[in-house]
Amino acid sequence: MKSDRLLSILLLLQTRGRIPARELAERLEVSVRTIYRDVEALSASGVPVYAERGRHGGIELLAGFRTDVTGLTADESRALFILAAQGAHAALGLDAALGSALRKVMAALPAPHRPAAEVTSRRILVDATRWKSGPRPDVDLDVLQDAVFADRRLRLRYRHSGEQEARTYTVDPYGLVSKAGVWYLVADRRGKPQLFRADRVRSATVLAEVVRRRPGVELADVWEALRRQVEERPGAIDVTVRVRRDRLDLFLRIMAASLVSHPEPAGDWATVRLALGVVGEARQLLQFSDHVEVVSPARVRDELARAAASVTALYQPVR
Repeated sequence: MKSDRLLSILLLLQTRGRIPARELAERLEVSVRTIYRDVEALSASGVPVYAERGRHGGIELLAGFRTDVTGLTADESRALFILAAQGAHAALGLDAALGSALRKVMAALPAPHRPAAEVTSRRILVDATRWKSGPRPDVDLDVLQDAVFADRRLRLRYRHSGEQEARTYTVDPYGLVSKAGVWYLVADRRGKPQLFRADRVRSATVLAEVVRRRPGVELADVWEALRRQVEERPGAIDVTVRVRRDRLDLFLRIMAASLVSHPEPAGDWATVRLALGVVGEARQLLQFSDHVEVVSPARVRDELARAAASVTALYQPVR
């Protein structure tokens, strides 16, 4: 709607200062001509906005002009107050700041929206942790935050999964990401992107050197590339299994991260395809006992047969 677009232009100019008309048009997905018409509409309504043409021109507000109008709709107000329930702020030490910010937003909201916004934080709860995930170690994000916001390099002592000894790395951080309740440091190491779980960082030191990020690359870009590496798992083993129908829901929940196809029911069974990183990962299927059967490949069947034989031998009665 035009009114929303006018407010967006006003808030962008108030935040950024002078902005080229073409950039505004791209951000708001309209033509440059439409942007100039909107600027005229703002000016006619009393907003001191003007446009300068030329190579270094753009659209700008008169110096010193500010507006306290939030322009938030009822849904936008609810969305903001749901932030208070997500818990990420506590890990970052921003709980008090969030509370203060929401109180200021509440004071600025149009009166009809206040009751809905106030009740939202009491009616919506976001718990980002999985069921039965078990206790997690405390994570100290202070030093990681310092490096991220100060644009400095980091020296990490980091323990990889399955290793006892920590390794030392010098990295160039892009930022921090919270994924399903787990914090990750996203950084370049020797110019290549890498994920570091914050709860495996044994120590971190902010260096005096300025961070060396790749030009034009942002946190969201690096995270998307790393996320795809984890989820798409190139070189994964394609495993076909049969699952008893009365255990299918449980199987799908537990094995969700490895699923690559929807179940194909046939009688009392359903066929499902999985992608496993290594043959040894198939041993987790033993938790389903005889409710799950690996159909192919043969090397995965052989791996489970060996694992089952080892368990059987372990529990043979002592004579």
